[in-house]
Amino acid sequence: MSASTDDLKSELKELRRQIEHHNHLYHQQDSPGIPDQEFDRLFDRLLKLEKEHPELAEPDSPSQRVGSEPLSGFTQVEHKIPMLSLEKAFDAESIDKFETRLFKRLPPNLSQIEYSCEPKIDGVAVSLRYEKGILVQAATRGDGKTGEDITHNVKTIQDIPLRLTGKGFPDVLEVRGEIFMSKSGFTRMNNAALKKEEKTFVNPRNAAAGTLRQLDSRITALRPLTMFCYSLGDVSMTLPTRLSEVFELLDTWGLPVNPIRQVVEGAEACFNYCELLLSKRNELDYEIDGAVLKVNNFALQETLGINTRTPRWAIAYKFPAEEVSTTLNDVEFQVGRTGAITPVARLEPVFVGGVTVSNATLHNVDEILRLDIKIGDTVIIRRAGDVIPKVVKVILEQRPDNANDIVVPTHCPVCQSEIEQVENEVLIRCSGGLYCKAQRTQSIIHFASRGAMDIDGLGVKLIEQLVSADLIKNVADIYQLKLEQLAGLERMAEKSATKLLAAIENSKTISLQRFIYALGIREVGEATALALAKHKGSLQAIMQTSIENLIEIPDIGEIMAQHIVSFFAEQHNLSVIEALLKAGVKPSELEVSGDEELPLAGLTYVVTGTLELMGRSEAKQYLQQLGAKVAGSVSAKTSCVIAGPGAGSKLVKAEEFGVNIINEEDFVSLLTQHGITV
Repeated sequence: MSASTDDLKSELKELRRQIEHHNHLYHQQDSPGIPDQEFDRLFDRLLKLEKEHPELAEPDSPSQRVGSEPLSGFTQVEHKIPMLSLEKAFDAESIDKFETRLFKRLPPNLSQIEYSCEPKIDGVAVSLRYEKGILVQAATRGDGKTGEDITHNVKTIQDIPLRLTGKGFPDVLEVRGEIFMSKSGFTRMNNAALKKEEKTFVNPRNAAAGTLRQLDSRITALRPLTMFCYSLGDVSMTLPTRLSEVFELLDTWGLPVNPIRQVVEGAEACFNYCELLLSKRNELDYEIDGAVLKVNNFALQETLGINTRTPRWAIAYKFPAEEVSTTLNDVEFQVGRTGAITPVARLEPVFVGGVTVSNATLHNVDEILRLDIKIGDTVIIRRAGDVIPKVVKVILEQRPDNANDIVVPTHCPVCQSEIEQVENEVLIRCSGGLYCKAQRTQSIIHFASRGAMDIDGLGVKLIEQLVSADLIKNVADIYQLKLEQLAGLERMAEKSATKLLAAIENSKTISLQRFIYALGIREVGEATALALAKHKGSLQAIMQTSIENLIEIPDIGEIMAQHIVSFFAEQHNLSVIEALLKAGVKPSELEVSGDEELPLAGLTYVVTGTLELMGRSEAKQYLQQLGAKVAGSVSAKTSCVIAGPGAGSKLVKAEEFGVNIINEEDFVSLLTQHGITV
């Protein structure tokens, strides 16, 4: 290597060191070491040399913080260790109950629990991955299992080190935290936007979330984001025994940790910390909506374990909700994807919980009666964190003389189908499930699903495309689709379109029970659909059955019977069914028989492992067709277990209980014996 190249590398190394040093003084110590002009000179020199010699660029160079060319889209990142949610507490009693649950799972000789307490930042949860000290990936929390890669944006945040400092950090370090925008930074950014007559953000959290969703990291670089770390994910080292010690380590490695965290003992001290935070809430330069309380000892955390979505050893204390009063201008009734009709309050816009609110939920008709609310009333609304604003009280003393009663609709506001309300239920629902535009996408997705019509290739995204393009208005329109319509859709070539049309054609021949299930009648699952098919034999018989006749069928109660009758009483649904039949859909008819006459009546089967000739759902349907009950777990009452390759604990239990075990070949022979060909 030439001497000039060695000199260049040395200069670049020194430039990077100086710039990172002064960045740290400016952003984390709030104590600039040199004038801005001198800092700009160093930075400009670095950019110039890296541009002239790109082969000498480094992934942890401060130049990464200026942003790069826009991405075309975000890629998905799977979290090796899930990012869990937290159980919530709202008062001292909740914290006491939390600690009581902890003691029940911990050694009896433990007299006191130590907690690590920290503010609950109102920001965006992220995960940072360092390998050999270099930041290689940053991802959003997403659904806890899968997030989005936002590395290009996170590299522009000055508080987040591109290279860890100090000693002793592991080869792999995944640190988790909350990225947020300070109150002062938010104000400066909005003031600058106002001067340029640009759009402003509503609150710091939305600003932070929107900034991290930028495809162009050069925009992110201009916005004042920062971060506090709160936990670890995947780490290739033995950790200290306590979380508070981990925070001290993170600090030595240059990672930002909250300075007002505390270690306390006992539930009372935890609540005192929460109260202290609440008193300081308005003084802080960042938004907080509570405190996070975690068992400090990692061994105790391990003993306590986790639930499905939350760790047992941590809880989030939420500050009291913010409430304001405003005027109720109107009430509209919205139809959800499942047909539930919800009243929505239209309010005089008011600022609450960090956002301007003009709508709030009234939940259901019973809530309207409970509140005794009228249009024109002055109402109190509450917004806690990200929870949808809701009306909590009417100020009756301020009711105007011209206040009007809220009129509850008798027909669906979207499709005009009859509204159904089952006795003792608070929700009202549209009965036009196959016809209503508000329920369109959901009904089509269900209709085409594997357990229903099983139309291979007609998945959720394609259905959404077809609905958006107005090519499908209801499930019957599936059978009117043409090759040229499908081939013109995004990611749908002629070959795929031809294959889909063949699958649609094949679905026309369908068992009665699967057709009934595909209609999406409320609470009618596969087992109920099979019972209807077996006891009534034909679609026409099912459509004409009364509530009294339906409740004579085992497992069908009065409420479910009412749903079935209401569905077939709605003319819109009948029109769609008629269109399906005209299109060639032919639900097979069954010979009517009672369960006691079927060959496997009274027997309970369990299917486990992988079946090669059929899916588990198909095996379940065959068994139910022969009268058997299909259970999800093995017990001493199980009659038989069908075990395919990969069968695990269920097979072991069957052997322990002495349950009869057969393989798929035996099962197919059993089906053939009773006239079912696989």
